[in-house]
Amino acid sequence: MQEILNRVDWANHELIPVIAQDHKTNEVLMMAYMNKEALEFSLKTNLAHYYSRSKKRLWKKGESSNHLQHIKEFLIDCDNDTLLIKIEQDGVACHTGRKSCFFTDLKAGSSVSEVEVDTTQMYGVIDTLYHVIQERKNADPSTSWTAKLLQSGDNAILKKVVEEAGEFSFAFKDNDEDEIIYECADLVYHVLVALGSKNISPDRIKQELKRRFNISGIAEKNARIK
Repeated sequence: MQEILNRVDWANHELIPVIAQDHKTNEVLMMAYMNKEALEFSLKTNLAHYYSRSKKRLWKKGESSNHLQHIKEFLIDCDNDTLLIKIEQDGVACHTGRKSCFFTDLKAGSSVSEVEVDTTQMYGVIDTLYHVIQERKNADPSTSWTAKLLQSGDNAILKKVVEEAGEFSFAFKDNDEDEIIYECADLVYHVLVALGSKNISPDRIKQELKRRFNISGIAEKNARIK
Protein backbone atom coordinates (compact mmCIF):
# COMPACT_ATOMS: atom_id res chain seq x y z
CA MET A 1 0.00 0.00 0.00
CA GLN A 2 2.73 2.48 0.97
CA GLU A 3 4.57 1.85 -2.30
CA ILE A 4 1.41 2.75 -4.24
CA LEU A 5 0.79 5.89 -2.15
CA ASN A 6 4.39 7.00 -2.71
CA ARG A 7 3.87 7.08 -6.48
CA VAL A 8 1.96 10.32 -6.01
CA ASP A 9 3.95 13.57 -5.82
CA TRP A 10 2.88 14.49 -2.28
CA ALA A 11 6.06 16.50 -1.74
CA ASN A 12 4.68 19.31 -3.91
CA HIS A 13 0.95 18.69 -3.55
CA GLU A 14 -1.00 18.27 -0.33
CA LEU A 15 -4.15 17.74 -2.42
CA ILE A 16 -4.31 16.21 -5.88
CA PRO A 17 -7.15 16.62 -8.39
CA VAL A 18 -9.11 13.47 -9.20
CA ILE A 19 -11.30 13.03 -12.28
CA ALA A 20 -14.11 10.48 -11.93
CA GLN A 21 -15.10 8.85 -15.22
CA ASP A 22 -17.83 6.31 -15.99
CA HIS A 23 -15.97 3.02 -16.57
CA LYS A 24 -18.33 1.96 -19.38
CA THR A 25 -19.09 5.16 -21.30
CA ASN A 26 -15.96 7.20 -20.37
CA GLU A 27 -18.27 10.15 -19.55
CA VAL A 28 -16.60 12.53 -17.11
CA LEU A 29 -18.86 12.71 -14.05
CA MET A 30 -17.04 14.97 -11.62
CA MET A 31 -13.74 16.35 -10.37
CA ALA A 32 -12.70 16.47 -6.73
CA TYR A 33 -9.55 16.29 -4.58
CA MET A 34 -7.81 13.62 -2.55
CA ASN A 35 -5.19 13.88 0.14
CA LYS A 36 -3.09 10.90 1.14
CA GLU A 37 -5.68 9.69 3.66
CA ALA A 38 -8.49 9.86 1.10
CA LEU A 39 -6.45 7.93 -1.45
CA GLU A 40 -5.58 5.30 1.14
CA PHE A 41 -9.26 4.78 2.04
CA SER A 42 -10.16 4.66 -1.66
CA LEU A 43 -7.52 2.02 -2.35
CA LYS A 44 -8.55 -0.09 0.65
CA THR A 45 -12.31 -0.01 0.02
CA ASN A 46 -12.56 0.56 -3.76
CA LEU A 47 -15.08 3.26 -2.86
CA ALA A 48 -14.22 6.86 -3.76
CA HIS A 49 -13.16 8.97 -0.79
CA TYR A 50 -12.21 12.61 -1.26
CA TYR A 51 -11.00 15.53 0.80
CA SER A 52 -13.71 18.17 0.91
CA ARG A 53 -12.19 21.65 0.76
CA SER A 54 -15.46 23.22 1.90
CA LYS A 55 -16.07 20.77 4.77
CA LYS A 56 -12.35 20.53 5.64
CA ARG A 57 -12.53 16.78 6.20
CA LEU A 58 -12.40 13.35 4.63
CA TRP A 59 -15.58 12.70 2.64
CA LYS A 60 -16.86 9.40 1.30
CA LYS A 61 -18.79 10.05 -1.88
CA GLY A 62 -22.39 9.06 -1.20
CA GLU A 63 -22.14 9.18 2.60
CA SER A 64 -25.41 11.17 2.74
CA SER A 65 -27.11 10.24 -0.53
CA ASN A 66 -25.88 6.63 -0.77
CA HIS A 67 -24.80 7.47 -4.34
CA LEU A 68 -21.53 5.61 -3.93
CA GLN A 69 -18.73 5.44 -6.48
CA HIS A 70 -17.29 1.93 -6.96
CA ILE A 71 -13.76 2.26 -8.32
CA LYS A 72 -12.88 -0.10 -11.15
CA GLU A 73 -9.50 1.36 -12.09
CA PHE A 74 -6.95 3.88 -10.77
CA LEU A 75 -4.83 5.81 -13.29
CA ILE A 76 -2.18 8.46 -12.61
CA ASP A 77 -0.87 11.06 -15.04
CA CYS A 78 2.71 11.48 -16.27
CA ASP A 79 3.52 14.14 -13.63
CA ASN A 80 2.25 11.95 -10.79
CA ASP A 81 -0.01 14.72 -9.51
CA THR A 82 -3.45 13.96 -11.01
CA LEU A 83 -5.59 10.84 -10.78
CA LEU A 84 -8.25 9.44 -13.08
CA ILE A 85 -10.58 6.91 -11.50
CA LYS A 86 -12.93 4.83 -13.60
CA ILE A 87 -16.04 4.15 -11.58
CA GLU A 88 -19.44 2.54 -11.45
CA GLN A 89 -21.76 5.23 -10.14
CA ASP A 90 -24.70 4.43 -7.89
CA GLY A 91 -27.42 6.98 -8.59
CA VAL A 92 -25.96 10.27 -9.81
CA ALA A 93 -22.62 12.00 -9.31
CA CYS A 94 -23.79 15.59 -8.86
CA HIS A 95 -25.40 16.95 -5.69
CA THR A 96 -27.93 18.74 -7.92
CA GLY A 97 -29.39 15.38 -8.93
CA ARG A 98 -27.81 15.34 -12.38
CA LYS A 99 -25.73 12.47 -13.69
CA SER A 100 -22.63 14.63 -14.17
CA CYS A 101 -21.39 17.80 -12.47
CA PHE A 102 -20.58 19.20 -15.93
CA PHE A 103 -24.05 20.32 -17.02
CA THR A 104 -23.72 24.07 -17.67
CA ASP A 105 -22.83 25.49 -21.08
CA LEU A 106 -20.09 28.04 -20.35
CA LYS A 107 -21.01 30.45 -23.18
CA ALA A 108 -24.80 30.30 -22.86
CA GLY A 109 -24.89 29.76 -19.12
CA SER A 110 -27.73 27.28 -19.60
CA SER A 111 -28.13 23.69 -18.41
CA VAL A 112 -27.53 20.94 -20.97
CA SER A 113 -28.90 18.11 -18.82
CA GLU A 114 -31.93 17.49 -16.65
CA VAL A 115 -32.20 16.67 -12.96
CA GLU A 116 -32.65 12.91 -12.60
CA VAL A 117 -32.95 12.62 -8.82
CA ASP A 118 -34.49 14.90 -6.19
CA THR A 119 -31.65 15.18 -3.67
CA THR A 120 -33.42 17.45 -1.16
CA GLN A 121 -34.36 14.60 1.16
CA MET A 122 -30.91 13.03 0.86
CA TYR A 123 -28.86 16.04 1.88
CA GLY A 124 -31.35 17.80 4.13
CA VAL A 125 -32.83 21.24 3.67
CA ILE A 126 -29.88 23.14 5.22
CA ASP A 127 -27.22 21.61 2.97
CA THR A 128 -29.50 21.85 -0.07
CA LEU A 129 -30.24 25.51 0.62
CA TYR A 130 -26.53 26.23 1.07
CA HIS A 131 -25.75 24.67 -2.33
CA VAL A 132 -28.54 26.74 -3.94
CA ILE A 133 -27.07 29.88 -2.37
CA GLN A 134 -23.65 29.00 -3.80
CA GLU A 135 -25.19 28.50 -7.24
CA ARG A 136 -26.82 31.94 -7.06
CA LYS A 137 -23.49 33.76 -6.81
CA ASN A 138 -23.37 34.36 -10.54
CA ALA A 139 -27.12 34.63 -11.11
CA ASP A 140 -28.91 37.77 -12.34
CA PRO A 141 -29.45 40.05 -9.29
CA SER A 142 -32.54 41.52 -10.96
CA THR A 143 -34.30 38.15 -10.71
CA SER A 144 -32.65 36.59 -7.64
CA TRP A 145 -32.73 38.14 -4.17
CA THR A 146 -29.93 35.80 -3.07
CA ALA A 147 -27.72 36.94 -5.96
CA LYS A 148 -28.50 40.59 -5.21
CA LEU A 149 -27.61 40.12 -1.56
CA LEU A 150 -24.39 38.23 -2.31
CA GLN A 151 -23.29 40.83 -4.83
CA SER A 152 -24.08 43.72 -2.46
CA GLY A 153 -21.17 42.90 -0.18
CA ASP A 154 -20.53 42.13 3.48
CA ASN A 155 -22.28 45.17 4.96
CA ALA A 156 -25.57 44.44 3.19
CA ILE A 157 -25.43 40.77 4.18
CA LEU A 158 -24.66 41.54 7.83
CA LYS A 159 -27.34 44.22 7.97
CA LYS A 160 -29.93 41.58 7.03
CA VAL A 161 -28.56 39.10 9.59
CA VAL A 162 -28.86 41.71 12.37
CA GLU A 163 -32.30 42.78 11.12
CA GLU A 164 -33.61 39.20 11.05
CA ALA A 165 -32.07 38.44 14.47
CA GLY A 166 -33.97 41.44 15.85
CA GLU A 167 -37.26 40.33 14.28
CA PHE A 168 -36.75 36.82 15.68
CA SER A 169 -36.12 38.30 19.13
CA PHE A 170 -39.30 40.38 18.99
CA ALA A 171 -41.33 37.35 17.91
CA PHE A 172 -39.82 35.36 20.77
CA LYS A 173 -40.61 38.13 23.27
CA ASP A 174 -44.21 38.28 21.98
CA ASN A 175 -44.45 34.48 22.49
CA ASP A 176 -45.95 34.11 19.01
CA GLU A 177 -45.08 30.56 17.97
CA ASP A 178 -45.88 30.95 14.27
CA GLU A 179 -43.89 34.17 14.05
CA ILE A 180 -40.98 32.62 15.97
CA ILE A 181 -40.78 29.83 13.38
CA TYR A 182 -41.20 32.22 10.43
CA GLU A 183 -38.58 34.69 11.66
CA CYS A 184 -36.18 31.90 12.64
CA ALA A 185 -36.39 30.55 9.07
CA ASP A 186 -35.55 34.05 7.76
CA LEU A 187 -32.62 34.29 10.18
CA VAL A 188 -31.25 30.86 9.24
CA TYR A 189 -31.48 31.70 5.53
CA HIS A 190 -29.57 34.97 5.95
CA VAL A 191 -26.93 33.30 8.14
CA LEU A 192 -26.46 30.70 5.38
CA VAL A 193 -26.07 33.52 2.85
CA ALA A 194 -23.34 35.00 5.07
CA LEU A 195 -21.63 31.60 5.34
CA GLY A 196 -21.96 31.10 1.59
CA SER A 197 -20.33 34.45 0.89
CA LYS A 198 -17.26 33.17 2.79
CA ASN A 199 -17.50 29.62 1.35
CA ILE A 200 -17.98 28.14 4.82
CA SER A 201 -20.01 24.94 4.55
CA PRO A 202 -22.68 24.36 7.24
CA ASP A 203 -21.02 20.99 7.68
CA ARG A 204 -18.20 22.81 9.47
CA ILE A 205 -20.73 24.31 11.91
CA LYS A 206 -22.06 20.80 12.54
CA GLN A 207 -18.51 19.61 13.18
CA GLU A 208 -17.97 22.40 15.72
CA LEU A 209 -21.23 21.60 17.50
CA LYS A 210 -20.29 17.92 17.55
CA ARG A 211 -16.90 18.81 19.04
CA ARG A 212 -18.67 20.53 21.91
CA PHE A 213 -20.84 17.54 22.84
CA ASN A 214 -18.33 16.31 25.42
CA ILE A 215 -17.39 19.77 26.69
CA SER A 216 -19.48 21.58 29.28
CA GLY A 217 -20.77 24.98 28.18
CA ILE A 218 -19.00 26.68 31.07
CA ALA A 219 -15.67 25.01 30.27
CA GLU A 220 -16.04 25.90 26.58
CA LYS A 221 -16.69 29.56 27.37
CA ASN A 222 -13.85 29.70 29.93
CA ALA A 223 -11.48 28.33 27.30
CA ARG A 224 -12.16 31.40 25.17
CA ILE A 225 -11.14 33.80 27.96
CA LYS A 226 -7.43 34.52 27.80
